[in-house]
Amino acid sequence: MTIFSSTKRASIAALTFFSLFHVVHVSANPLEGLPTGTYSVDLSHASVIWKVSHFGFSTYVGRFNDFSADIALDSENFEKSSVDVTIKVDSIDTDYPYPEKEDFNKELSEDWFKSAEYPSITFKATSLSELDGSSFTIDGDLTLMGQTHQVTLDATLNGATPSHPFAKVPLIGFSATTSIDRTVWGLSKYAPKIGAQVSIEIEGEFLNKAK
Repeated sequence: MTIFSSTKRASIAALTFFSLFHVVHVSANPLEGLPTGTYSVDLSHASVIWKVSHFGFSTYVGRFNDFSADIALDSENFEKSSVDVTIKVDSIDTDYPYPEKEDFNKELSEDWFKSAEYPSITFKATSLSELDGSSFTIDGDLTLMGQTHQVTLDATLNGATPSHPFAKVPLIGFSATTSIDRTVWGLSKYAPKIGAQVSIEIEGEFLNKAK
């Protein structure tokens, strides 16, 4: 009978444990247990933030408060999923502080974005990459002021659960970022003194309420 020392037995046990852990980690599907289907954004836990240089002295920050977003999730083949977003231009919000300019958000909406003619901004995904851990990319068509151009979002799957802790329905959460040259879409006012390059940050929790 071969007798192993306690140190050798511990080493073998450790190697076995880490080997098993590695296999589980690599093969695990982070969306396991989630049903395939449509997941709609929970606006109480979502945001669309934009940032632009203000004459190079600061980064000006604003947001859109009214939007809808749906993910057609394929939990087995994630890259076959799709994303569809619609943003209402007149929901732009900058928290401009001066009472004499209380209509500043309206000015941005009507004069900059031409909201009377183009009331919505839309994004429709054309392809998603496979998940690389929690990271993936979304290619899609962004339509702004009547013009459509392709953008790429760098996205992160923050988490997923078959049962929301309160709503008790499937939940999935994402973050995404991108940067666009607004002048490409014809949104050129005061560029480049007010930066042409716009950073966009998106956060969202999505719920599947299908019966």
